[in-house]
Amino acid sequence: MRPRDVMRVGAIGLRTRPLRAFLSALGIAIGIAAMVGVVGLSSSSGAELDRQLSALGTNLLTISSGTTLMGEAAQMPVDAEAMIERIGPVEAVSSIGKVGEAKVYRSEQIPEAQTGGINTYAARLDLPATVGATLRSGTWLNAATERYPAAVIGSSAAQRLGIGSAGPDTQVIVGGVRFTVVGVLNPVALATDLDAGVLVGWPVAEQRLGFDGHPTTLYTRAEEARLESVRGVLASTANPEAPNEVDVSRPSDALAAKQATSQAFTSLLLGVGAVALLVGGVGVANTMVISVLERRAEIGLRRSLGATRGQIRTQFLAESLLLSAMGGAGGILLGTGVTTGYAYYSGWPSVVPLWATMGGLVATLIIGAVAGLYPAIRAARLSPTEALSTP
Repeated sequence: MRPRDVMRVGAIGLRTRPLRAFLSALGIAIGIAAMVGVVGLSSSSGAELDRQLSALGTNLLTISSGTTLMGEAAQMPVDAEAMIERIGPVEAVSSIGKVGEAKVYRSEQIPEAQTGGINTYAARLDLPATVGATLRSGTWLNAATERYPAAVIGSSAAQRLGIGSAGPDTQVIVGGVRFTVVGVLNPVALATDLDAGVLVGWPVAEQRLGFDGHPTTLYTRAEEARLESVRGVLASTANPEAPNEVDVSRPSDALAAKQATSQAFTSLLLGVGAVALLVGGVGVANTMVISVLERRAEIGLRRSLGATRGQIRTQFLAESLLLSAMGGAGGILLGTGVTTGYAYYSGWPSVVPLWATMGGLVATLIIGAVAGLYPAIRAARLSPTEALSTP
């Protein structure tokens, strides 16, 4: 038979039993949709990470105060920032200092114990440019506002305080002093500590909040080609007397590690999708076996009219492949749709690798061939007299 005739004959069983065909194809579709969706979401998440790193850069190093040999909180020198600026390959340095005693409240009526885990930091004016921070609302501190009770709030801190936007009438209590909220930050990917903090000017922190002037975290941008050499001298430069009390990290490494963890979870979900696909294949095999049993008279009639065993076998194998292909195509469309919708909702680029869709289609055809092979062989072995004598 010509390929067109094979397809036409193979579609007979699907047209005569549409509900059964739909339910069998649905099992395949769910498995393929799960696999394509998982791969697509993982790829979209990876593309978003690459976009973030491309925009924020991978040359940011963070220097933070560690602990002493006695387990107490260490302290960096007041001039640590100035010393790091003298390193040749360093392009930019900024810092924050934690004001430990300055608790943050929405109003004076909040009980003292309910701090919400919000920290107060004295911040330099060039901090956003160094860490890649952007504002959701309002403005950053400037040479005037850094000397007065003005604050910029991190994204999660704003959520905990119930603050949607900055404004002259929006105030918080910081260390017993009313501060006007002049800005609200977007989430800062490379400096997540800022998300749960309230940032105030360095001078006002010293004058009104009892800040001692010692930085607790420094953010350094260095030449990409010499990043590792800079990393090796940062601890001894920031605190020459006790370099072991300084921790140096690269925030982009943490993001990459997070992506690696996500990929491991993706592998687990792919396994779940494969199990669903296998279950769908069993459903197709079951449908084809029942189809052979129900159509014994048809098989006997076709054999009596001259159809060969090979033609009967081809008919039922084609029907199984068509059934699986329908499920595979539906699953690819569903998985792609889920990926596109979730990526759009999350603000990610939508990425569905070609190998995932092509691999899903090939997998469905393999499942269809395996699931339909036994029923096709069984149908071909029926003799015309045996098939026609079946009630």
